[in-house]
Amino acid sequence: MFKSLLINKIESRYTAQFSEIAESDLPEGDVTVNIDFSSINYKDALAITGRGPIVRHFPMVPGIDFAGTVSSSSHPDYQAGDKVLLTGWGVGEKHWGGLSGKARVKGEWLTRLPAGASSKHVMAIGTAGFTAMLCVDALLNHGVKPEDGTVLVTGASGGVGSIAAMILSSIGYHVTASTGRSEEATWLYQTVGVNDIINRAELSSPGKPLQKERWAAVIDTVGSHTLCNACAGVRYGSIVAACGMAQGMELMGNVAPFILRGITLKGIDSVMFAKEKRASIWQQALQHLPETRLESLTTVYPLSEAINVAEKLLSGGIRGRAVIQCS
Repeated sequence: MFKSLLINKIESRYTAQFSEIAESDLPEGDVTVNIDFSSINYKDALAITGRGPIVRHFPMVPGIDFAGTVSSSSHPDYQAGDKVLLTGWGVGEKHWGGLSGKARVKGEWLTRLPAGASSKHVMAIGTAGFTAMLCVDALLNHGVKPEDGTVLVTGASGGVGSIAAMILSSIGYHVTASTGRSEEATWLYQTVGVNDIINRAELSSPGKPLQKERWAAVIDTVGSHTLCNACAGVRYGSIVAACGMAQGMELMGNVAPFILRGITLKGIDSVMFAKEKRASIWQQALQHLPETRLESLTTVYPLSEAINVAEKLLSGGIRGRAVIQCS
């Protein structure tokens, strides 16, 4: 028996509580993993609290990522003792996820733990960091260089935003952080490494279709009016990488930035990102995010605190990454 966070919905009653689970209760899969660490991402917080339609089937163990050790496998690529990690693939939404002592999943969803990395380190990066690295990679592939000017990162106090800003800073970009949490200014400057901070209110209301070309590129974790204003204010021919919806899913802009300035809006999805490309993205993330640099960005909580952490994350009470120790 092992402890899991179990979400259920009976009629209209939505519950999240800790339960003792037997290995025989786990869903189908060809690899069973003893989980060392998972994390609480924005999507996890919505699932745990029931504030977003994340969970597709009930009961469900949430947790869209985890890292640990294979305990048994019938998949040809893995055997007992292998160190692995998982992000995405609908785990924690359609298939039991990582906020548990064990998980049983399809081997094709797993990635080998990169050499020299620990389970705690990769979960300090986690889905948020993996997504952030995909955003930065999109900017690099578009040809955006540090000398091109300032890169805007919205939602910069959150998990994805703070890590994206940290990666950009480590490469040498001038980073402007958009945040509504003025109390985090010192942390953003000294720990994350941003150069400037603007209040999110500058971007969160409807704006002009075309605005001053302020940024060389944008990584947006917020959506809604913020994303529209980012598109309206990015420089000619550049790129906006969009990966979040903290403000909302709606997109109420117009085509002017695309047809008059030739900008690119690049959607970033880490859930179904190609398996054959994942190892390379993880190597890049580890290169730019050594464990020592992530320490001040990361807080580790026991599994028993996962529900409280989810509530705090949605109320703005968590900065950076919330890692959950499951073992």
